[in-house]
Amino acid sequence: MKFKATPITYRATGLFSNLVNDYMEAKGTAQSFVEYNATIEGYKKAIEKRASFPTNRKVLVEVLQNQYAQLEKDINDSSSQNNSELNNKESFKLVNDNVSLLLKENTFTVTTAHQPNIFTGPLYFIYKIIHAIQLAAELKKQFPTNNFVPVYYMGSEDADLQEVGAYTLAGEAYLWNTKQKGAIGRMKVDDELIQLLQNLEGYWSVKPLGKEALEILKQAYQKGKTISEATLALVHAYFGKYGLVVVQPDDAKLKSLFIAVMEKELRTGFSQKAIGPTKEKLASTYHVQSDGRDLNLFYLKENTRNRIEKKEGAYIVVDTDIRFTEEEIVIELHANPERFSPNVILRGVYQETILPGVAFIGGGGELAYWMELKNVFNEVKVHYPILQLRNSFMFMNEKQTANWNTLGFTLEHLFKPVLELELDYIKSQTKENLALTNHIASLNELYESIQQDVIKIDTSLGDHAKNLSVQAQKKLALLEKKMIRAEKRKQQISIDRIQAIKGSLFPKNSLQERVENFAEWVGDYGWDWVEAIMQHSTTLNPCFTIITLSKD
Repeated sequence: MKFKATPITYRATGLFSNLVNDYMEAKGTAQSFVEYNATIEGYKKAIEKRASFPTNRKVLVEVLQNQYAQLEKDINDSSSQNNSELNNKESFKLVNDNVSLLLKENTFTVTTAHQPNIFTGPLYFIYKIIHAIQLAAELKKQFPTNNFVPVYYMGSEDADLQEVGAYTLAGEAYLWNTKQKGAIGRMKVDDELIQLLQNLEGYWSVKPLGKEALEILKQAYQKGKTISEATLALVHAYFGKYGLVVVQPDDAKLKSLFIAVMEKELRTGFSQKAIGPTKEKLASTYHVQSDGRDLNLFYLKENTRNRIEKKEGAYIVVDTDIRFTEEEIVIELHANPERFSPNVILRGVYQETILPGVAFIGGGGELAYWMELKNVFNEVKVHYPILQLRNSFMFMNEKQTANWNTLGFTLEHLFKPVLELELDYIKSQTKENLALTNHIASLNELYESIQQDVIKIDTSLGDHAKNLSVQAQKKLALLEKKMIRAEKRKQQISIDRIQAIKGSLFPKNSLQERVENFAEWVGDYGWDWVEAIMQHSTTLNPCFTIITLSKD
């Protein structure tokens, strides 16, 4: 199978915000909301400055070593030891070597973050991780005296089951109907999730190359495992061979490193005050992504992840009977830091507190809210990393590619609205003039002349003549639409083809990468599909890449 890549700028797609476009093109005021430019020179500055910020590397490495030791033990103790990908000794060696490198002061992380979506969720889950792997490798080439470790930071404390507990296959959405509540990562694989996996098994059983990837899923999602454990096993099986390190931040030892920041938030609500001026400045030109709250922390316990609010001097956990005085909640924080969870405003600060990061890779929406946060980082003296927009991809299979080429469109035309494409196509296929623009202009001249004549007789007739002109123009516009519809009927097969291609590449009127699951592609093309993303995943200059498939 041949994979051909065509890069397109983000602005040319018309799908990204002005803030993202300006940031990528270093235009407007977008650069004023970040610390460094996402360039080689920017990375040089970030590396030099990051070295002056303290990181408790010892605790980080200890947690990660224990995590991977437990993963290896679980695999060896289960039937999954027969699976070469899950039990790949070389993968464990590469990951453990990278974990050990984190003890060195000249080692930095290149991080991407995402919730532990079941079965990886939408395609961009994969794209993010691959970008981190490729960027870490590129930075090693550019700065050989330093080490760079690619990291997937698991957003396991997310509680949005509607989003995280769903995936889409062949246009049909599947939702994990579990009764569990609280943080997704702490939930366990239950009978309902096993049933979803069986649905996936039925889909992959007819795919030519789906068997191996399916086996990894089955071994990763075993009943009784937490979603965090299952996601760790799955991501390691797929990307451990590239040295990717998975960080599960829902950990008491790691959160103990964040106690000082969380206590400051509880006592003063500093984060909301810190983002206020930035939000005001952003809103003057761009769309503000995240509002935040007076306290940007959740209380996390058993089946609960609820907001903490301060009312009349007391701290209450919303929708529960849990209440604390200020002294009590600080005592609780120091005794049980794992029971406190940062929301979107503080999550990045926590991430960069526990990791020696120089770069954060995210989508347009993520970068938009990170741009609100520089003052929050400054308030607690945490390093603010380079923001790197992730790569985006769109895949077209052989049939789609051949049909699109037959229609005579370029790949850039894919981003036009369907109606505009249809009109462009029928105009290209007919010799007749489908626009009555010239006739309408002539009609305007005629009625203007009539109007001048009639007002000489009676000025009140001028308005009547003008109304007749408007009615005539409307009738001609209606006639033009009927002409276009008639021509469409002649080209109905091609029109249907345009609609089918657009519908499949933009499912639910969204980007393919935000809806489809990797099963649809790995099942058909195997790991070659992933390698195609690896090959065409640009690092410092990301873009929107359309990859067409053909047998030639």
